[in-house]
Amino acid sequence: MNKKILTAALLGGLAFAQAASAQEFDDRWYLTGAAGFNFQDNDRGTNDAPFATLGLGKFISPNWSLDGELNYQNPNFDNNQDLNWSQYGVSLDLRRHFIQDGRGWNPYLLAGLGYQKSEEEYVINSVDSPAQRKDGNLAAKVGVGLQTTFEKRVAVRAELAYRADFDDQSVATAAAGDQQDWFGDVLASVGVVIPLGPAPVAAVAPAPAPVAPSCADLDDDGDGVNNCDDKCPTSQPGQTIGPDGCPVPVSIDLKGVNFDFDKATLRPDAVAILGEAAEILKRYPDLRVEVAGHTDSKGTDAYNQKLSERRAAAVYDYLKDNGVDTSRMVGPIGYGESRPIAPNTNPDGSDNPEGRAKNRRTELNVQN
Repeated sequence: MNKKILTAALLGGLAFAQAASAQEFDDRWYLTGAAGFNFQDNDRGTNDAPFATLGLGKFISPNWSLDGELNYQNPNFDNNQDLNWSQYGVSLDLRRHFIQDGRGWNPYLLAGLGYQKSEEEYVINSVDSPAQRKDGNLAAKVGVGLQTTFEKRVAVRAELAYRADFDDQSVATAAAGDQQDWFGDVLASVGVVIPLGPAPVAAVAPAPAPVAPSCADLDDDGDGVNNCDDKCPTSQPGQTIGPDGCPVPVSIDLKGVNFDFDKATLRPDAVAILGEAAEILKRYPDLRVEVAGHTDSKGTDAYNQKLSERRAAAVYDYLKDNGVDTSRMVGPIGYGESRPIAPNTNPDGSDNPEGRAKNRRTELNVQN
C-alpha cells in the first residue's frame, strides 16, 4: 500500500511542475505509448512489476477522447522466482478531459473495459512439471490522470488507474486454499501522445463582401452634388450647377420683356417670361442674381441710364411680388447703353436695327 501512495504523490508533483498553455480541440488520430509500474494485488502472490502499453486514439469532442490500448506485464511469483506468471491484454478507454485555457496540464477521468489473458506456471507431481495455464477474462479499469496539450507536438500523459481483473481460474491461489474471483491491480504510468499528421488549421472566415458605396457618397461628375440628388449626372467642369446637379445659366436672359416707349410698365407678353424666370429662381433657392437693365445706343447716355434703371426696377418688383426673396437679388441696377452684346451700327456707320434690338434687354446675372 505504501508503494501505491508514493506513486500517486510522485504523479501529482509532476503535474504542478509544468508551465501553462492553452488546449484547443484537435481531432487528429494519435499514437500512445506508456511505461509504468503494476502494483499487483497481494492475493495473487506475485511481485510488483513494470508494464508497458501501446495504443491508438483520438479526441471525439473537445473534452472526450477514446483510446484502444495494448498492455503487457511479466511479474514473478513471490515464493518461486523460477515459475512464470505474465499477463497481456487489450482495453478500450474513455477519458473525460477537464481542459482550461492557460493551463498546460489538464486533469481527466478514465473508464475502460478490456480483455486480459494470463499465462501461469505451476508445479505438478510429474516429470512434465511445471504445467501451464492460459486463460482470458474480462477486465475493467477506472482512474485519473493529467495530460499536456499538443502545442509542443507531443503531449505527455501521467496516469494512476485501478484495474479489476476477473480471473477466477488462478492455480496459485487455489493451491494456497484462497481461490479468488477477481484481482485488483494499481497501474501508475507516464507516457506520450503523438498526433498523426499536420495540426489542423483554423478555418479562415471569408472576407466580408465589399459594401457598395451609397449613391449619397458618390459624385461621378464632380459637380459637388451627390449621385442621389444629381438629376444631370453628365455636367461639365466650369458650369454653374444648381442644387439638383443641373447646369444653370450664368445669365438668365429676359429678352422679350419689352416696354412701351418711354415707359417702365410691364406688358402682358413680358409677364409670361418673368413668370418662368421666377420659377427658375424658386427651383434653385441658393441662387443669387443681379437684376440688370440695358438699352441700345439711341438717345443720350443720361436718358438711357435712367431708362435702364426704371425697367430693371419693374423686373425686380415683379420677382419680389412673386415669391423671390429680396435677399437673393442684387439691384435693381441700370447699365444704360454701356454693355452691348451686339453692334448698334454696321461697320460703315449705318444703323443696325437687329443689333440694337438685342441690346434692349433685361438680365438676371447669377452671382454664385
